[in-house]
Amino acid sequence: MAYRDLHNNVDIVAVIPPITVGTTGTGRTGRVIDTRGYDAVELAINYVAITATAATFTVTVLEGDVTGTMTSVANGDLLGTESAAGLAAAVRVDGSTENVSKRIGYIGSKRYLRADVESTATAGTPISVNAVLTRAARAPVAT
Repeated sequence: MAYRDLHNNVDIVAVIPPITVGTTGTGRTGRVIDTRGYDAVELAINYVAITATAATFTVTVLEGDVTGTMTSVANGDLLGTESAAGLAAAVRVDGSTENVSKRIGYIGSKRYLRADVESTATAGTPISVNAVLTRAARAPVAT
């Protein structure tokens, strides 16, 4: 494979497919992903148009050896922070506080991973979360 070949060495999994979150205090529980066969994971959190300046979006990354017992990931096993992957209440600026993608990396040793997003928005705000699994043990990765 070519040195610059990313396509055959990654897999992208929808953790939270595009959906609106709203109703104060609710959020979305992400799908548990299996990291077996990959050495690195990057989570991409996508926020679309947000009308409420007081709305916050909180990202929580969880891990586990089994799918039924997930616990919060220690800060030392994250590249970046959960707060930086979320959005604080602010005047909305295109490209920084709305219509923006944030990311957080995982370098822990647990097999299963999940990301949840909680919101204080009262109106539906479209979001999505994708996991980019990289450093595949066996390549090429099926597309």
